[in-house]
Amino acid sequence: LSNVTYLENTYIIMKISFYATLIFIHKDASAFSSTRTSTSVSLKKSLINLNAIPSWDDLSSMPNFNFEKEQPIAVNGASYSSRPVISKGKPTLYRERHGWCPYSERVWLALEVKKVDYDTVFIDNIYGRPSWYKGNTPQIIWDDGKVQSESMDLVREVDKKYPSGPIQLYPDDITNEVINKSRAFDTIFPRGARPSSRAAFLFRYDGEPLWKNEFEKVLREANNLLAETGKEGPFFCGERFTAADIAWAPFLERYAGQLPSLHDGLNPKCERSYPHLARWYQGMEQQIPEYACRVSGDASSWRKVLCMAGFGNAGNVPSSVASRMEEEGAKENSPLTQEEQEIQQKLWAEYSSSRPYIADSAGREAASVLIRNRDMIVKDIEKRTAMKSNTYDLPTGKDLDATMRSLACILCGDRYDDDCLVECKNDKYSQKLAAYLDERMCVPRDMNALSAAYFKRLAAAL
Repeated sequence: LSNVTYLENTYIIMKISFYATLIFIHKDASAFSSTRTSTSVSLKKSLINLNAIPSWDDLSSMPNFNFEKEQPIAVNGASYSSRPVISKGKPTLYRERHGWCPYSERVWLALEVKKVDYDTVFIDNIYGRPSWYKGNTPQIIWDDGKVQSESMDLVREVDKKYPSGPIQLYPDDITNEVINKSRAFDTIFPRGARPSSRAAFLFRYDGEPLWKNEFEKVLREANNLLAETGKEGPFFCGERFTAADIAWAPFLERYAGQLPSLHDGLNPKCERSYPHLARWYQGMEQQIPEYACRVSGDASSWRKVLCMAGFGNAGNVPSSVASRMEEEGAKENSPLTQEEQEIQQKLWAEYSSSRPYIADSAGREAASVLIRNRDMIVKDIEKRTAMKSNTYDLPTGKDLDATMRSLACILCGDRYDDDCLVECKNDKYSQKLAAYLDERMCVPRDMNALSAAYFKRLAAAL
């Protein structure tokens, strides 16, 4: 999840079908309840050799986990009776808590790529905003106390207030081009769609998906707009990532995850049908660390929300759509190629270099989130397995604790020796726990997309 949401103390179980998602959030990111054991730990060639499954203390003391580093401040707005005053001298972003609001994502991405030090207050647009919060999300309270809203106005102000750094969102020499291509979004995306943050520009007012040719028109026109500077680079203004990409990114991101499930043969990333659009997706995922390593959701989570915000909002997904969702999910289980691993690690190294509170790899960050939030996860599992409709074959008590430690150890990769990893992988419940967490997870709310993918791949591989 967000590295900024570790400090938040909120637990929500959505009252929907098996597509419900879990919030892995713990208030104190540095508090660990496990008792230190007498297991000896010896370091040799960067490996920790253990004869048993590592304890929580062993896991949390892993090098490069950075548990001791202070996390960015992020709190749940519902926990306050009035607007919270968090830090002085830096802006506070008020954004939708689940990561569903595309307009919140615009501003979040702008703050991240500009490397701004900011606080976050989460606002729940679905289950009730706090009484003191007025207006929509996103909003920013600047360090002078001024409150501002409207996503692209905020993006422009972020760029203005923080002009330093390698990325200029509105470069002086192409400012008009950035503005015009940002505004082109409003004319290209379908106007007849029902408003929705979770399923933006997807459904008619009767709850049914827009026609396939309507989506194809959007993709063609977006592809043509990118083609205008396609020779210069993958982004809307050529080789430079700008506010134009921020304006489009949340919506194209959702389309990439959702459209293949709604209609046969509808893939925004198809290189043959939409070559410039496919190249844009690749550029965002391989050249913008803040997007790939934190802000972006994943296709799995965007498919899940189709069952919450479409088809009459009743979750009655047509069998054809459900079948396509399963097919798309199966494609994501494959292990990464060596080239993909190298690209991801390069991105992660760049992203984490300016964020000392993050683990040194996406896999270890996944383990870090699991370790930090283990108590909340246990409560969720206990609640779900106690239901009459329970279909999860998961252990309880000490066995569940051991399985969670095994999975955390596996996520740490080569930090543990082969004997330890074999023992952890032999835990008969490790695969089932990985599958459970994958199903319950919502990205980017619970963790970043690269880390979340580790649970999906482990569920298929173990």
